[in-house]
Amino acid sequence: MHRKLRVVVVGGVAAGPKTASKIIRNVPDAEVTVVEKGEFLSYAGCGFPYYISGLVKEQKELMATPAGIVRDAAFFEKVKNIRVINHCEVAGIDRAKKTVFVKCGCGEERVLDYDKLVLATGASPLRPPLPGIALRNIFTLHGVEDAEGIKSVLARGKATDAVIVGGGLIGIEMAEALILRGCRVTIVEMMDHILSMFDPEMASLVEKYAESKGIRILGGTKVLGFEGSEDVAKVLTDHETLRADMVIMSVGVRPNVSLAKSCGLELGRTGAIKVNSQMQSSDPDIYAVGDCAETVNLVSGKACFVPLGSTANKHGRVAANSISGIRDEFNGVLGSTICKLFEFTAAKTGLSEREAEKEGFDPVICLSPSLDRAHFMPCAKLLYLKLVADKSTRRLLGVQAVGPGDCDKRVDTAVAAISAKMSVDDVGNLDLCYAPPYAPAMDNLIVAANILRNKLDGLMSGIKPEEVKAKLARRENCLLLDVRTPDEFEQGKIEPCMHVPLGKLRSSLSVLDAYKNTEIIVFCKISLRGYEAARILGEAGFRDVKVMDGGVLMWC
Repeated sequence: MHRKLRVVVVGGVAAGPKTASKIIRNVPDAEVTVVEKGEFLSYAGCGFPYYISGLVKEQKELMATPAGIVRDAAFFEKVKNIRVINHCEVAGIDRAKKTVFVKCGCGEERVLDYDKLVLATGASPLRPPLPGIALRNIFTLHGVEDAEGIKSVLARGKATDAVIVGGGLIGIEMAEALILRGCRVTIVEMMDHILSMFDPEMASLVEKYAESKGIRILGGTKVLGFEGSEDVAKVLTDHETLRADMVIMSVGVRPNVSLAKSCGLELGRTGAIKVNSQMQSSDPDIYAVGDCAETVNLVSGKACFVPLGSTANKHGRVAANSISGIRDEFNGVLGSTICKLFEFTAAKTGLSEREAEKEGFDPVICLSPSLDRAHFMPCAKLLYLKLVADKSTRRLLGVQAVGPGDCDKRVDTAVAAISAKMSVDDVGNLDLCYAPPYAPAMDNLIVAANILRNKLDGLMSGIKPEEVKAKLARRENCLLLDVRTPDEFEQGKIEPCMHVPLGKLRSSLSVLDAYKNTEIIVFCKISLRGYEAARILGEAGFRDVKVMDGGVLMWC
């Protein structure tokens, strides 16, 4: 007689329900049980900032299907044929007997048998052991309870000063939400810049924009503790003391692996559960998915811990297929991330310049600001791109995009290119869609790839704006040459520099003869004309000519 496949899934937020639902679709007569220690199931935690801001009106919208049906225990039982045991926690695993010990909130204890076990235990927010951390109104944003707690404080109309500790993706999104709710917001970031996964020149663009929206940013600042009687009233830092009616702790998460450790499963070098490409742990009958599982960086080939809802759902599908006897693999991630800050977007995939250096690559970079559509279209918006490639192989390693322009489609295209190990030459010739309402004739990503090709082919020598600033600070002997039009020059100058419009450069070469052996750094608004000027000067015998990457637009 055929015995039904028995699967126990520990965790009911993202990866767990995905795994359970896919198993039932693959093997309709399987007995699948989900054990969740909390009350809420299968909710979109990434939507909390938009629920707090008021853009998402009701909590249930984050827990409902696109048809509006709330994904509660009754839904999973009636629609999915999945048994859900919530308000219960798995207290132990006996791998030899293939049993799970469950303790329920009511005091009841259960023993569940399994053929396959899936750990979807997620991750927990970091709460550093700082003085005063237990005061009220100090929140993380890692569950429905926190979101409701923040909303309840805002509803009282007293949370006018909000301090966000940590300038990562969640910190940025929460800054927008709290500004929209009328708060004064300060972000305290221990690193020099917010969005530390980005390179400094790209993060600085977001920082400058955030400050224009009223967000105060304290970079390079460490939180020492909190003060107050019952509610938090002050945030103590190594620079100053901040008044606070509310604090959001957004300093990262750590994988929940205590259950895995207690039953002897192997952990990876990141501290998350080590798995293979089928999401199997060191015990082939136990799988780990979502934020508790380690994965692999597709560029470096090294283990990494990148907790994201998108990755969790992919993990769940692969594990479910493997459990069901369907061949599937999850080979890794690029750390692709994106966040919205009012009209600005910041997106990244692959390695940053700093990460590429750390991984042993010889990175070549370009900074390329330009409009995201044909310049004559009224809907065109500015988009800043940074590309990172490997000098010896010409392989594209990473892309960062920020600005009001369309970042997502350029970065998503780069995801495919990096995953396919394309060179910048391949990317420069991609057959991307073109029509003026959607893109320039030469898409921003293609233009940036071609800048890198010029550098790699020895046609252009670039220098970053921050390096130019350092030269000026050291009073090095160099000439800054601005080749913009007179009107552009009068609108904003970089001092000290010489101004020769590109159209007059060939007829003005004699004026520059004294600088034949001097380092000349040419630039314009975005440095396209700067590149043309550098080619003219090189042909005329000037020996040391560089183009300032990104031009005036990248001069933060």
